[in-house]
Amino acid sequence: MTVFGWIDPLHSLCGFGVGALVGMTGVGGGSMMTPLLVLVFGIHPAIAVGTDLLFAAITKTGGTLVHGLNQTVNWRITGRLAVGSVPAATVSLVVANRFGLLAKESNSVLISTAVGVALILTAVTLLFRARLVELAARQLPKFGPDRAAGLTILTGAVLGVLVSLTSVGAGAIGITGLIFLYPRLPTASIVGADLAHAVPLTLVAGLAHWMYGSVDEALLGSLLIGSLPGIGLGSYASTRVPERVLRTALAATLLVVGGKLAF
Repeated sequence: MTVFGWIDPLHSLCGFGVGALVGMTGVGGGSMMTPLLVLVFGIHPAIAVGTDLLFAAITKTGGTLVHGLNQTVNWRITGRLAVGSVPAATVSLVVANRFGLLAKESNSVLISTAVGVALILTAVTLLFRARLVELAARQLPKFGPDRAAGLTILTGAVLGVLVSLTSVGAGAIGITGLIFLYPRLPTASIVGADLAHAVPLTLVAGLAHWMYGSVDEALLGSLLIGSLPGIGLGSYASTRVPERVLRTALAATLLVVGGKLAF
């Protein structure tokens, strides 16, 4: 076998498409990758989730470095999210493994349903983000610094459970939550904080999946080979494609796919 004999061109093409989508919209990594692996390639949901988590950790590290160099990461918010998400993800995965949900031989219905519900929630946040921002602006006087900090940790905990079991929600749901809690912050800082937080969360969850045997290393490599140039191309095209069109199309796709997986 040659050095590249383990590469699956179709998986790399899938990685390229999802990478381009993430580059253009800032979301869609777990939201599209996991259902594609499950529905198109027939991969067990637990393997799809575990592989996608490590895929996200690696790809989002590059984005975090760029945001860090541009000083658009609010590390205080990132830390608050991690305080809630990392322990929640760890506990969730220990419990899931205790009940055999992460094994290749496990019943895939529960994880498929969880992924579907997470996709529907992500689609809703994409469709109604503008209204949520307006609501956040009206609620701002009610959120003091201490309350905002506590709710940020709680948001991290919810994301920890959701992302560790489904690999979905770190982008759209996380960003929407931060916009609601910190409406006065520049969008770039919110995106940077959410992206930076996704790295330790997906890394911890992905490594736990790997330890439990629910990661396909060859699949991961094939996806990364396609995603890295895809993210670059998507980032370049992001200023040339209307964001509203992309967001609506993505939300509609997630609703259909989420409904198929959940029901």
